Parts: sequence; C-alpha cells; structure tokens
Amino acid sequence: MNQVEIYTDGACKGNPGPGGWGVLLKSGTTQKELYGGEPSTTNNRMEMMAVIQALEALKRPCAVTLYLDSQYVLKGITEWLPGWKAKGWRTASKQPVKNVELWQRLDALLLQGGHKVDWRWVRGHNGDPGNERADALANLGVQSIGR
Repeated sequence: MNQVEIYTDGACKGNPGPGGWGVLLKSGTTQKELYGGEPSTTNNRMEMMAVIQALEALKRPCAVTLYLDSQYVLKGITEWLPGWKAKGWRTASKQPVKNVELWQRLDALLLQGGHKVDWRWVRGHNGDPGNERADALANLGVQSIGR
C-alpha cells in the first residue's frame, strides 16, 4: 500500500458565505495540491469537502495519515458516524444530521476506497507547515470563486 500524508483545511469568509477547501497530498518525493470553492457555504462543509476531495484524488487503496484541524470532521468520523447511521442519520436528540449528504459521501469513500486512514488532529494556525499550506490553498479556493 502506498503511504500518503494528507493535510486538509477549509475556509469561509462569513459563515455562511463564500468558502474554499484546500488539500496537500504527499507521497515519497511527490506532492500534489488541490483547492476549490463554493459561493455560499459554511466552514464545516468546506472542512468536509477538503477531506472528500483528498480521498477522491487517490487512485488506489492507500495507507493515509490525514492531518486536519477540524474537530467537527474528526469527531464526526471517529465518534459520531456509527450512531448517526444506526439512528437513520439522526442525532442523539433525534434531529437530522447536518450536512448529511457530505457525511454519506465521506462514509462511502471510506468504505469503498480500501484506504487505511489514521486521523490526526493538528491545531490550526499554529505553524505546522502542512496545515499552513492547506490553509493557504483553502483561501485560494475562496479566491477562485467567480473566476
């Protein structure tokens, strides 16, 4: 299995507002950068889109170390997801899960992609070079809207 390091980040100018996502993929000496944006979105959606776009970019099953600064995505994927699925995509308070279509897309990617993902939280805006680059790419994503 290829070893891949992935850094993801989302950005939003206003919440909701124009948003962007950024991804830095590293495997051996190879690096790839991805970014994109949406005109009206939320920070949480952009954090999720970064992870989704990163995993969709992988062409074969990989051993992934995925660094992210979003507690929402980290806890959603590592803690809340099984309960949501068991409750028919409802929260503990029986409310519909927010961003359900993105959670379902991410869940399907993880189930079908064959990747082994090691989820690692990093503090945002704290000097981690990979996270800082993903943040810069997310901001490029915001700027790319309407071009």
